[in-house]
Amino acid sequence: MSTTWHILGAGSLGTLWATRLARAGVPVRLIVRNPARLASYRAGQGLTVVEHGVEQTYPVIGETPDSPVPIRRLLVACKAYDAQSAIAQLQHRLAPDAELILLQNGLGSQDAVAAQWPSARCIFASSTEGAFRDGDWRVVFAGHGYTWLGDASHPTPPLWLDDLQAAGIPHEWATDILTRLWRKLALNCAINPLTVLYHCRNGGLSAHHCEVATLCAELAELLERCGQPAAAQDLHSEVERVIQATAANYSSMYQDVANARRTEISYLLGYACQAAARHQLAVPHLQQVHAQLVAHLLARGLASN
Repeated sequence: MSTTWHILGAGSLGTLWATRLARAGVPVRLIVRNPARLASYRAGQGLTVVEHGVEQTYPVIGETPDSPVPIRRLLVACKAYDAQSAIAQLQHRLAPDAELILLQNGLGSQDAVAAQWPSARCIFASSTEGAFRDGDWRVVFAGHGYTWLGDASHPTPPLWLDDLQAAGIPHEWATDILTRLWRKLALNCAINPLTVLYHCRNGGLSAHHCEVATLCAELAELLERCGQPAAAQDLHSEVERVIQATAANYSSMYQDVANARRTEISYLLGYACQAAARHQLAVPHLQQVHAQLVAHLLARGLASN
């Protein structure tokens, strides 16, 4: 029998993975925060995914962190700032050779998790799939994308990629996963903060070509300095393509601010500015946008880290 997938984080991507794995007959368990959330979940029929306007509900087993069931494979689908503390609650359940699939935005949280659990195999993931929650225990599959997975210290792909194939989760094992993560970090840094500051959809950045181009130039130089030349290649062109292709969408950071949620600023712009400082690279425009975003968040009573 297949190893059970434990899903930590009932947000959009966690729910999306859980429903597709369940649909394929792969054993899945959803870990929720506390007994109250578990009671709420059990009061319903399970997890619902809406795809092309069609709803399907799957009776995925729910549990709290203190369940006694051991964990061998854990998809960590919570926010970057919650990853370490959320996994720490499961410390007593992790098998010695547990696999942690880390599906966080930005950079920084993955290395912190890997350092804290050195015996676990930490697999980094980067996804372009679009999904949003439109209610408790419900997710709308908004945009088909791709997920890259990789392990910089152990390039051999795991056998469980067959589970993703069966579940219809488009994916690729990437030996250059760090390049993928740096590239996505740069894309997010060039788009997300400006959508918050200009209060616009992604397409609204078409009115700010010069600012986008300036940020891309600084980010490309930073990627080069950090030993990621492939991630820097044609960065501005791709940012412009993403802005056009997702013109009607609100960025994830915009949605977090609009819903008075903590953003992942420390793992995006904050990480980029710290990396620049380590390499003694001047990035005045990145620093200016970071400072403006921090002020914007504080003015709304939101965390700025």
